[in-house]
Amino acid sequence: MNRHLPQQHTTTENGLDTAMQPIINSTFVSLDGVINHMDRWHFEYADEESAELALEQLNAADTMLMGRNTYEIYAGAWPDRHDTFADRINTMPKVVASTTLTDPTWENTTVLAGELVPAVRDLKQHNSGPILMNGFGPIAKTLLSEGLLDEIHLWFNPAFAGAGGPGDVLLTPGLNHHLTHTATRTLGSGVVMLSYQAN
Repeated sequence: MNRHLPQQHTTTENGLDTAMQPIINSTFVSLDGVINHMDRWHFEYADEESAELALEQLNAADTMLMGRNTYEIYAGAWPDRHDTFADRINTMPKVVASTTLTDPTWENTTVLAGELVPAVRDLKQHNSGPILMNGFGPIAKTLLSEGLLDEIHLWFNPAFAGAGGPGDVLLTPGLNHHLTHTATRTLGSGVVMLSYQAN
């Protein structure tokens, strides 16, 4: 799980070769493709094994990238917790892609300025290490379509959610992107993590 793609490289206008850090997406999903309404399909499968794996992913990253919705959920949950995972996520750099958030209160959080795609490309070029995303909302889908998402880990929980609308599922009309399977990991809870290279 600590294996990441080699740094991508891009050439600047003056001919210099610039390394680009990978963006790794890690998302829980039900068997019917739902990524929200997690109370219906996820929490009973959360256990020590999955927590250790999530911490491993977090520790392998330098920075977290998230949208406004994920930020609001995380900022409302993690600052008051005190364990190994909470200590790591609270202290690490966090970047929020949002046009409406102006004054984040969660420590070590900044708002990504400018248009999403060029701003994320700039982040990949200048960040000091891998970038982790949780959840697969509009930002992750845009980055995938633009070739800026590098790895995807989908944690399939053994349950059907039976709920959700267009904004709650992996499916996005028009988003057609082929991936390369790199690993499968089956947890004791029955959760199966499928890992893919996106670029």
